[in-house]
Amino acid sequence: MNACSVCGTPQPEGLAPTLPIITGAAFVDSINPCAIAVLLILLSTLIVTQNKSRALKSGLFFILALYIAYFLLGVGLLGILHLSGVAKIFHQFIGVLAILVGILNIKDFFCYGAGGFVMEVPRSWRPRLQRLLKSVTSSLGAFMIGFVVTLFELPCTGGPYIFVLGLLAQNFSWTKIIAVLLYYNLIFVSPLILITFLIYFGLSTTEKAAAWKERNIRLLHLIAGLIMIVLGIWVFIH
Repeated sequence: MNACSVCGTPQPEGLAPTLPIITGAAFVDSINPCAIAVLLILLSTLIVTQNKSRALKSGLFFILALYIAYFLLGVGLLGILHLSGVAKIFHQFIGVLAILVGILNIKDFFCYGAGGFVMEVPRSWRPRLQRLLKSVTSSLGAFMIGFVVTLFELPCTGGPYIFVLGLLAQNFSWTKIIAVLLYYNLIFVSPLILITFLIYFGLSTTEKAAAWKERNIRLLHLIAGLIMIVLGIWVFIH
Protein backbone atom coordinates (compact mmCIF):
# COMPACT_ATOMS: atom_id res chain seq x y z
CA MET A 1 0.00 0.00 0.00
CA ASN A 2 1.13 3.55 -0.75
CA ALA A 3 0.25 6.58 1.30
CA CYS A 4 -1.31 9.29 -0.81
CA SER A 5 0.82 12.39 -0.34
CA VAL A 6 -2.17 14.64 -1.01
CA CYS A 7 -5.09 13.06 0.84
CA GLY A 8 -3.20 10.99 3.41
CA THR A 9 -5.25 7.83 2.82
CA PRO A 10 -3.93 4.43 1.70
CA GLN A 11 -4.01 3.80 -2.05
CA PRO A 12 -3.95 0.43 -3.84
CA GLU A 13 -0.87 -0.38 -5.83
CA GLY A 14 -2.85 -0.93 -9.04
CA LEU A 15 -1.06 -1.21 -12.36
CA ALA A 16 2.51 0.02 -12.45
CA PRO A 17 3.17 2.50 -15.28
CA THR A 18 6.09 0.56 -16.79
CA LEU A 19 8.58 2.15 -19.18
CA PRO A 20 7.34 0.26 -22.30
CA ILE A 21 3.73 1.25 -21.55
CA ILE A 22 4.60 4.91 -21.00
CA THR A 23 6.80 4.92 -24.10
CA GLY A 24 4.08 3.32 -26.23
CA ALA A 25 1.45 5.84 -25.17
CA ALA A 26 3.84 8.76 -25.68
CA PHE A 27 4.76 7.46 -29.13
CA VAL A 28 1.09 7.41 -30.12
CA ASP A 29 0.80 11.02 -28.97
CA SER A 30 3.95 12.02 -30.84
CA ILE A 31 2.76 10.75 -34.26
CA ASN A 32 -0.66 12.35 -33.94
CA PRO A 33 -1.26 14.45 -37.08
CA CYS A 34 -2.62 17.33 -34.97
CA ALA A 35 0.64 18.52 -33.45
CA ILE A 36 2.55 18.00 -36.71
CA ALA A 37 0.00 19.99 -38.73
CA VAL A 38 0.00 22.85 -36.22
CA LEU A 39 3.80 23.10 -36.24
CA LEU A 40 3.94 23.10 -40.04
CA ILE A 41 1.43 25.95 -40.27
CA LEU A 42 3.50 27.95 -37.81
CA LEU A 43 6.84 27.23 -39.50
CA SER A 44 5.51 28.01 -42.97
CA THR A 45 4.39 31.42 -41.69
CA LEU A 46 7.64 32.11 -39.82
CA ILE A 47 9.86 31.18 -42.75
CA VAL A 48 8.01 33.64 -44.99
CA THR A 49 8.07 36.50 -42.46
CA GLN A 50 11.46 35.88 -40.81
CA ASN A 51 14.88 34.50 -41.67
CA LYS A 52 15.52 30.81 -41.04
CA SER A 53 17.45 31.38 -37.81
CA ARG A 54 14.62 33.39 -36.26
CA ALA A 55 12.10 30.86 -37.55
CA LEU A 56 14.10 28.06 -35.89
CA LYS A 57 14.18 29.96 -32.60
CA SER A 58 10.45 30.69 -32.73
CA GLY A 59 9.66 27.08 -33.63
CA LEU A 60 11.66 25.77 -30.68
CA PHE A 61 10.01 28.26 -28.33
CA PHE A 62 6.63 27.05 -29.57
CA ILE A 63 7.60 23.42 -28.89
CA LEU A 64 8.93 24.36 -25.45
CA ALA A 65 5.57 25.95 -24.63
CA LEU A 66 3.75 22.78 -25.69
CA TYR A 67 6.08 20.74 -23.47
CA ILE A 68 5.53 22.96 -20.43
CA ALA A 69 1.77 23.24 -21.00
CA TYR A 70 1.24 19.48 -21.26
CA PHE A 71 3.45 18.85 -18.24
CA LEU A 72 1.57 21.37 -16.08
CA LEU A 73 -1.75 20.05 -17.36
CA GLY A 74 -0.81 16.52 -16.30
CA VAL A 75 0.30 17.60 -12.85
CA GLY A 76 -2.83 19.69 -12.40
CA LEU A 77 -5.24 16.97 -13.49
CA LEU A 78 -3.66 14.40 -11.20
CA GLY A 79 -3.80 16.82 -8.28
CA ILE A 80 -7.50 17.47 -8.95
CA LEU A 81 -8.23 13.74 -9.23
CA HIS A 82 -6.75 13.03 -5.82
CA LEU A 83 -8.16 16.06 -4.07
CA SER A 84 -11.63 15.21 -5.37
CA GLY A 85 -11.32 11.53 -4.49
CA VAL A 86 -12.11 10.50 -8.08
CA ALA A 87 -8.77 8.75 -8.66
CA LYS A 88 -10.05 5.44 -7.22
CA ILE A 89 -12.82 5.32 -9.82
CA PHE A 90 -11.01 6.97 -12.70
CA HIS A 91 -8.35 4.30 -13.13
CA GLN A 92 -11.03 1.66 -13.76
CA PHE A 93 -11.96 3.31 -17.06
CA ILE A 94 -8.54 3.75 -18.63
CA GLY A 95 -8.60 0.34 -20.34
CA VAL A 96 -11.95 1.14 -21.93
CA LEU A 97 -10.71 4.60 -22.88
CA ALA A 98 -7.58 3.22 -24.56
CA ILE A 99 -9.58 0.70 -26.61
CA LEU A 100 -12.15 3.33 -27.60
CA VAL A 101 -9.42 5.75 -28.74
CA GLY A 102 -7.81 2.89 -30.65
CA ILE A 103 -11.03 1.95 -32.44
CA LEU A 104 -11.71 5.56 -33.42
CA ASN A 105 -8.22 5.90 -34.86
CA ILE A 106 -8.56 2.66 -36.83
CA LYS A 107 -11.90 3.99 -38.11
CA ASP A 108 -9.97 6.89 -39.63
CA PHE A 109 -7.68 4.42 -41.40
CA PHE A 110 -10.49 2.53 -43.11
CA CYS A 111 -13.07 5.34 -43.40
CA TYR A 112 -11.34 8.68 -42.88
CA GLY A 113 -13.82 11.21 -41.55
CA ALA A 114 -16.66 8.70 -41.18
CA GLY A 115 -19.21 9.77 -38.61
CA GLY A 116 -18.50 13.42 -39.34
CA PHE A 117 -15.28 13.62 -37.32
CA VAL A 118 -11.64 12.56 -37.26
CA MET A 119 -9.27 12.04 -34.35
CA GLU A 120 -7.64 15.37 -35.06
CA VAL A 121 -8.32 19.04 -34.41
CA PRO A 122 -12.08 19.51 -35.05
CA ARG A 123 -12.57 20.87 -38.56
CA SER A 124 -14.67 23.78 -37.33
CA TRP A 125 -11.71 24.96 -35.22
CA ARG A 126 -9.12 24.85 -37.99
CA PRO A 127 -9.73 28.25 -39.67
CA ARG A 128 -9.50 30.01 -36.31
CA LEU A 129 -6.37 28.05 -35.41
CA GLN A 130 -4.72 28.92 -38.72
CA ARG A 131 -5.45 32.63 -38.24
CA LEU A 132 -4.02 32.42 -34.74
CA LEU A 133 -0.81 30.75 -35.89
CA LYS A 134 -0.33 33.11 -38.83
CA SER A 135 -0.48 36.07 -36.44
CA VAL A 136 2.79 35.01 -34.76
CA THR A 137 5.69 37.37 -35.52
CA SER A 138 8.20 36.71 -32.72
CA SER A 139 9.68 34.01 -30.48
CA LEU A 140 7.72 35.33 -27.53
CA GLY A 141 4.55 35.21 -29.61
CA ALA A 142 5.30 31.63 -30.63
CA PHE A 143 5.85 30.70 -26.99
CA MET A 144 2.54 32.25 -25.90
CA ILE A 145 0.65 30.69 -28.80
CA GLY A 146 2.03 27.30 -27.76
CA PHE A 147 -0.01 27.45 -24.56
CA VAL A 148 -3.16 28.47 -26.43
CA VAL A 149 -2.72 25.75 -29.05
CA THR A 150 -2.72 23.15 -26.29
CA LEU A 151 -6.46 23.78 -25.88
CA PHE A 152 -7.04 23.15 -29.60
CA GLU A 153 -5.03 19.94 -29.59
CA LEU A 154 -6.45 18.30 -26.49
CA PRO A 155 -9.47 16.72 -28.24
CA CYS A 156 -7.18 14.73 -30.52
CA THR A 157 -4.06 14.24 -28.36
CA GLY A 158 -5.69 13.76 -24.96
CA GLY A 159 -6.49 10.03 -25.15
CA PRO A 160 -2.98 8.57 -24.64
CA TYR A 161 -2.14 11.24 -22.06
CA ILE A 162 -5.26 10.58 -20.00
CA PHE A 163 -4.48 6.86 -20.19
CA VAL A 164 -1.05 7.49 -18.65
CA LEU A 165 -2.52 9.84 -16.03
CA GLY A 166 -4.94 7.07 -15.09
CA LEU A 167 -2.03 4.71 -14.46
CA LEU A 168 -0.22 7.32 -12.39
CA ALA A 169 -3.39 8.00 -10.38
CA GLN A 170 -3.24 4.43 -9.08
CA ASN A 171 0.36 4.74 -7.94
CA PHE A 172 0.31 8.26 -6.59
CA SER A 173 3.77 9.64 -5.89
CA TRP A 174 4.88 13.12 -6.91
CA THR A 175 8.41 11.86 -7.58
CA LYS A 176 7.09 9.22 -9.97
CA ILE A 177 4.58 11.60 -11.57
CA ILE A 178 7.16 14.29 -12.33
CA ALA A 179 9.68 11.80 -13.73
CA VAL A 180 7.11 10.06 -15.94
CA LEU A 181 5.56 13.27 -17.27
CA LEU A 182 8.96 14.79 -18.07
CA TYR A 183 9.86 11.64 -20.01
CA TYR A 184 6.45 11.28 -21.68
CA ASN A 185 6.36 14.85 -22.94
CA LEU A 186 9.94 14.65 -24.22
CA ILE A 187 8.86 11.80 -26.48
CA PHE A 188 5.70 13.71 -27.40
CA VAL A 189 7.64 16.71 -28.76
CA SER A 190 10.58 14.77 -30.26
CA PRO A 191 9.10 14.49 -33.80
CA LEU A 192 8.30 18.21 -33.71
CA ILE A 193 11.92 19.00 -32.83
CA LEU A 194 13.14 16.69 -35.60
CA ILE A 195 10.85 18.30 -38.21
CA THR A 196 11.95 21.78 -37.14
CA PHE A 197 15.66 20.99 -37.57
CA LEU A 198 15.12 19.11 -40.85
CA ILE A 199 13.45 22.19 -42.28
CA TYR A 200 16.08 24.55 -40.83
CA PHE A 201 18.98 22.58 -42.35
CA GLY A 202 17.21 22.36 -45.71
CA LEU A 203 16.73 18.59 -45.55
CA SER A 204 13.01 19.10 -45.98
CA THR A 205 10.50 21.90 -46.47
CA THR A 206 7.17 22.67 -44.85
CA GLU A 207 5.50 21.73 -48.15
CA LYS A 208 7.25 18.35 -48.34
CA ALA A 209 6.58 17.63 -44.67
CA ALA A 210 2.90 18.55 -45.09
CA ALA A 211 2.65 16.36 -48.20
CA TRP A 212 4.25 13.43 -46.31
CA LYS A 213 1.75 13.89 -43.49
CA GLU A 214 -1.18 13.87 -45.90
CA ARG A 215 0.10 10.76 -47.70
CA ASN A 216 0.57 8.87 -44.46
CA ILE A 217 -2.23 10.27 -42.31
CA ARG A 218 -4.32 7.10 -42.50
CA LEU A 219 -1.30 4.94 -41.66
CA LEU A 220 -0.50 7.14 -38.65
CA HIS A 221 -4.05 6.66 -37.41
CA LEU A 222 -3.76 2.89 -37.89
CA ILE A 223 -0.48 2.66 -35.96
CA ALA A 224 -1.88 4.81 -33.16
CA GLY A 225 -5.07 2.79 -33.04
CA LEU A 226 -3.35 -0.58 -32.83
CA ILE A 227 -0.99 0.56 -30.06
CA MET A 228 -3.86 2.02 -28.02
CA ILE A 229 -5.88 -1.20 -28.31
CA VAL A 230 -2.86 -3.22 -27.16
CA LEU A 231 -2.46 -0.87 -24.18
CA GLY A 232 -6.16 -1.21 -23.35
CA ILE A 233 -5.99 -5.00 -23.47
CA TRP A 234 -2.87 -4.88 -21.27
CA VAL A 235 -4.91 -3.09 -18.60
CA PHE A 236 -7.54 -5.84 -18.56
CA ILE A 237 -5.14 -8.79 -18.43
CA HIS A 238 -2.97 -7.38 -15.61
